Amino acid sequence: MSKDNTPNTHERCPECGSALAFKSGKRGPFLACTAYPECHYTKALHHGDGHVVKALGVACPACHQGELVLRQGRFGMFIGCDQFPQCTHIEKPDEPDHTTLTCPACHKGELVERTSRYGKRFFACDQYPKCHFAVNAQPIAGTCEQCGFALLVERKKGGKTVHQCADKSCSAIQGEPAAESESED
Repeated sequence: MSKDNTPNTHERCPECGSALAFKSGKRGPFLACTAYPECHYTKALHHGDGHVVKALGVACPACHQGELVLRQGRFGMFIGCDQFPQCTHIEKPDEPDHTTLTCPACHKGELVERTSRYGKRFFACDQYPKCHFAVNAQPIAGTCEQCGFALLVERKKGGKTVHQCADKSCSAIQGEPAAESESED
């Protein structure tokens, strides 16, 4: 047992020869040298390279031995070599699709289609992190009849497609008559 009552493994530190012990950190379990702080050796028990979603059938341009695969990692989808960790080639997936719509919040950027780390599609300003505007539904050109916000989104409601204000504080459905405050006699 080590000083903090963590059971040791039968493995030895390749740097100093001391016993290795199981530890847990924010990135998962790892082995650490019990001679810490004199020795700083650690070894991850799992690789944070992301799990393989699908093989792309394209040869790796870096090592020419592996195949490129689509992976789901800690920060979203990425393309990498299946020979990791021997080959560390990484690529970004395709560039986001630009819409022709100007961001209604900053009026400088354009809305681009992006995919969240969970695989959900959303549209955000390409001026991020200066502008944080984003919507989950398909944006369309138009102005809200209620508040004048310069963007609408397309949503499904009751089996029909409706246009709704993209401003979260308004969310008015376009083309619906305003609620009458007086009833007809």
